[in-house]
Amino acid sequence: MSAEFEIVDAHLRDLGDLRRLENECFEVDAWPLVDLLAMLMFPGIVRLKAVVDGRLAGIIAGDLRRGQNLAWIVTLGVRPEYRRQGIARALLHACENRLPIKTIKLSVRRSNWPAIQLYENEGYHQVDVWKKYYVDGEDALVLEKINVS
Repeated sequence: MSAEFEIVDAHLRDLGDLRRLENECFEVDAWPLVDLLAMLMFPGIVRLKAVVDGRLAGIIAGDLRRGQNLAWIVTLGVRPEYRRQGIARALLHACENRLPIKTIKLSVRRSNWPAIQLYENEGYHQVDVWKKYYVDGEDALVLEKINVS
């Protein structure tokens, strides 16, 4: 059964819920408080959340780097109970549509096949590997998309 969700801007008042979501989704890779604060406060960042029945179900942030003429999807997470319902895809589309730059990159764990499959289905392709990027030594795949929207 798919949940009804809406995608809206994320704000500083979402910090507590965001910390819980980060820990649920990313465990040892969860961002520390200072990085979450920066994501929610710094200019040039697209920050969106998916909400189901008033509850934070997912988050995405895109960091616009005009000087490099590209943007990075710096985080995309959906709570486990809301996965496989189109929320990650909808968040990705909404964020891409708000990024005024064509080249978009992101990194993903080499072992995160569901995420890799989503990204490849959405037009991302591998352009690099960051060796031993994650805390446990796993590599990150760097993916890129040329956004035509």
